[in-house]
Amino acid sequence: MVRGKTQMKRIENATSRQVTFSKRRSGLFKKAFELSVLCDAEVALIIFSPGGKLYEFSSSSVNKTIQRYQKDVKNRAIKQKPTEENIQNLRSETADLMRKIELLEDSKRKLLGDDLDARSMEELEEIEEQLQQSLISIRARKEKILAKQNKELRRKLPWTVAFNLVLILSEFIINLSFTHYSLPI
Repeated sequence: MVRGKTQMKRIENATSRQVTFSKRRSGLFKKAFELSVLCDAEVALIIFSPGGKLYEFSSSSVNKTIQRYQKDVKNRAIKQKPTEENIQNLRSETADLMRKIELLEDSKRKLLGDDLDARSMEELEEIEEQLQQSLISIRARKEKILAKQNKELRRKLPWTVAFNLVLILSEFIINLSFTHYSLPI
């Protein structure tokens, strides 16, 4: 026989309600015990009957579990609640980062030549100096790369010349042999 789905509403009959309470309380205690044994979990269960009677189960001690629970709730609240000092530090850090971003964007605009009409002669000379320093650094790096490539090509040059001589000689020998020894058709 299949059990029907129980409606979740208050049982009106007092006797049926008491029997259901007793059976479900026992089942709940059994599940709490199984959970504590199988999973090595700390479990505490507190139930007050409709008549006000206390029923409790704990894998260790109800008081110890409640104290642990209260301590954990308090610690979580402290971690989640940002202090005024933390908020002020974050605001200050945000303002510093915003200033740095603005300075970097201004520097970028200067180097790209944007918004030069609003610049003074001193600022333009400063930008020119920065660009000249950048060009010097770029040229130095470029010369270093070219010198390295040149050195590598010079290292390969004798082999390339020798290989070309071998190709020229082999072509010459092939042409020479065909002119002296022509094959009859």
